Amino acid sequence: MLIQLDFSAVFSQWPLLLRGVAWTIGLTVVGTVLGLLLGTACAWARSRNLGPRPAALRWVVAAYVELVRNTPFIVQLFFLFFGLPALGLKLSPELASVLAMVINLGAYSSEIIRAGIEATPRGQVEAAASLALTPGQTFRRVVLPPALQKVWPSMVSQIIIVMLGSAVCGQISTPELSYAANLISSNTFRAFEAFIVATIVYLALSMLTRRLLVWVGARFLVGR
Repeated sequence: MLIQLDFSAVFSQWPLLLRGVAWTIGLTVVGTVLGLLLGTACAWARSRNLGPRPAALRWVVAAYVELVRNTPFIVQLFFLFFGLPALGLKLSPELASVLAMVINLGAYSSEIIRAGIEATPRGQVEAAASLALTPGQTFRRVVLPPALQKVWPSMVSQIIIVMLGSAVCGQISTPELSYAANLISSNTFRAFEAFIVATIVYLALSMLTRRLLVWVGARFLVGR
């Protein structure tokens, strides 16, 4: 039996597709920016190359990182959306999705960034201190830029993984690309075509995002 493909039915629903792509990009941008900030802060808290840190702080951050890195993203998302209301905190699907992506990327990026920080020679930190730089200035100007330069390829891959993981957010009705594909499939009864289109769009987004992030790394990290 031959399958007769009809992509016109899918493309007739282009507003849904466009909205899904926009939401996927938006979730990725916000999740990446906030997740990297959180990951950087956690890497700073756990790094032994920057001097002693309060033990309680290191334990709290370590517990957060291990908890997130050893549980599925969908469980984290469902906990935020379905579990927190039991504590009296109800989040919208969009807010729960953003928060889950930030928390997830923050944990993974913290270990990636910490590896870069630990690879920074201790002598650079001591040299910065001898120049009367504050610990904050040392971290921002001496330690963090070369650390990010070392680990940027791994960070790019992790950001792509988080972007593709946003497809799970459709399970709580966040109107991203996979949710749009499901809706188009229900409207047109063309599931095969709808998810072929979604697959192609995800592939294109991944390739474009990777190229953009590589360019950002080359422009702002390499050679600093």
